Amino acid sequence: MSHSDVTSPDAPTDTTAEPVGLDRAEAALVEHYPRLVRLGFLVLPGTLGQQRRVLTAHAIAQRALPRGSSERDTPPALPAQRAGTDAGYAYLRLQVLRAALDAARARRRLPRPPWALPQVLGLRLLPSAGGPQDVALDQRLAELAPAGRAAYALRRVDGLDEQATRRLLAAAGVPDEECTAAVEDAAGLAASVEPADPCFLQARPTDLLRRRRLAKGALFGGAALALLVAGGLTLLPEGWGPDGAAAPSYSRNEAAESALDPQALRRIPADTWQRSARLDFSVWPARGGAVDDTGLLRRALAVWARPGEDVEVTATPGTQTGPAPGPAQLLYAGETGGTSVVLLHDGLRLVRYAERVGADGGHVVLDFARVDGADLVSSAAVVVGRGDGNVRYLLAPWITEVGTVDLLDPSGTTEELAVDEDGVTGALRSASGGSGQQPGQCASFSALAVTPRGVAEPYLMADLGELAPAVLTGGAPGEPHNWTGSADARAQWARMACQLPLVGGAGVRSLNAWHFAEQSLPDGGGTADWVCLRADTWRGTGSRSLAFFMPPAERAAEPASVTASAEDSASCGERQPEVLSGVLWHSPADDWHLVAAASEGVTGIVADGAVSGEGTGRTLTLPAEEGARAVLTARLPSGDELRMLGS
Repeated sequence: MSHSDVTSPDAPTDTTAEPVGLDRAEAALVEHYPRLVRLGFLVLPGTLGQQRRVLTAHAIAQRALPRGSSERDTPPALPAQRAGTDAGYAYLRLQVLRAALDAARARRRLPRPPWALPQVLGLRLLPSAGGPQDVALDQRLAELAPAGRAAYALRRVDGLDEQATRRLLAAAGVPDEECTAAVEDAAGLAASVEPADPCFLQARPTDLLRRRRLAKGALFGGAALALLVAGGLTLLPEGWGPDGAAAPSYSRNEAAESALDPQALRRIPADTWQRSARLDFSVWPARGGAVDDTGLLRRALAVWARPGEDVEVTATPGTQTGPAPGPAQLLYAGETGGTSVVLLHDGLRLVRYAERVGADGGHVVLDFARVDGADLVSSAAVVVGRGDGNVRYLLAPWITEVGTVDLLDPSGTTEELAVDEDGVTGALRSASGGSGQQPGQCASFSALAVTPRGVAEPYLMADLGELAPAVLTGGAPGEPHNWTGSADARAQWARMACQLPLVGGAGVRSLNAWHFAEQSLPDGGGTADWVCLRADTWRGTGSRSLAFFMPPAERAAEPASVTASAEDSASCGERQPEVLSGVLWHSPADDWHLVAAASEGVTGIVADGAVSGEGTGRTLTLPAEEGARAVLTARLPSGDELRMLGS
């Protein structure tokens, strides 16, 4: 260290002893680790040899953290010679001094056996070579007693004056007469010579010729493994602690540090998607007016890594909210709807950071959503802004046309939606229930209509209150398709749309509506449709299936009745497409009937309970009383029994 790094002998001192917690000591160790290693290195005797002296100094510093609450671990009232030095550093300095003096006096078995010290296999580590003055100083230090080397180290490393040095030596267990002699010996050394720095090391092979000879007869040669961490060395402990082979909590992690660096963010060129073999979030370019706003990006990354108590964090089920494993991909950074937004992708998750424009405090939002396995359509849009009952999307670069469709109007046309140069849409009314509406109660339901390049018909996507809107498809399980051109499908979605909030908040990737049966109703009731709506999630688990009964209605958007539901079930899915459901229906003749229907392949339906009976085929109608309950089962061609959805 240079003279500019130490304070003058008459600098203010802190003589108040404070209790030291582990967190405070760890913070001090991270900040002052090189100083503590240098202090131990100077106190240790040169007779150890340079390699062992270096390793022992690092081991002493790394073992200085508090392990108990005994008096010996309580820091005394010692001067904190550097401005801002707290009790944490004072405690660690005293522990290093005690351990180094003990090692020098051989009071206990220090240095520890070589296998218990930090190791660099196949290499010998030495301090950087100095000039003649450095060698002379090392020789002078070797002539001093351990206390004399300690006094020199305290004056050299921390710039302590004679009085403060005596007090610290006494606290480390040095007798008074030795303290006086030590301070006098230290004063006689030249202060202009810079001692070797044990944190700046040279590496030399230890057994190069031997390894060369062994390599002639070996199938595979061994490789030396150097583990240099935090400007020091990784300690190989005597035995695994509760964290196993993990590095200490204060060790640096290059991947984690790069994840906090705005300059390290991955920015995909604008034309990459045109040459890519796949189209998903991994080829989205970085867009927005703030992609070069280092301050905004740094805040977003820091909050992602360490969200404070005032940060509102949301995540879809099964989505981890931890920091990125490395530099994330920047999708968007800019202003939308009075909010500064940063949108990131780490290969598995979308992360949205939002703060008020121009704010230096206040409300901050951090949203997470799992989106692994996205494809051309499911990665077509992301919610970039939400507020006042409106939502704005950021579109994929391969979307050629965009608009909105009111699902409650089966005969309605696609309305135009403005898109700016960065791919952000204008505001459209949110259909996620943010305005306080309950499932089944809505005046409109705006779906986003997107047309990817090379696709004839637009796909519809619905906002369910998450970062990624759900793709709406139709058809039998395993055969979902785009249904926007089907009048019958539009009519069925119009009657289900207001019920979609029932499946929101589950990390829904897609919603598939399967028209599995038609049934003639008694008493001139007309024909009813049976539809199974399956919500599949990004994570695979947590899917939900709903059975809808749709008798004739006066209004096109009359909500259908949800007759059954099931969570984490294979029903209505590709693995188990069969479905059975029933409901009590009030006929135009003022009579009650049990009506039930099943998917294709069912040969008969049986009802047991307050209403009993059976019938062949895929539908069943039985007279019933209001409020009656029944258990339904169906027969499959294989002879197996199919239970009612959700039972």
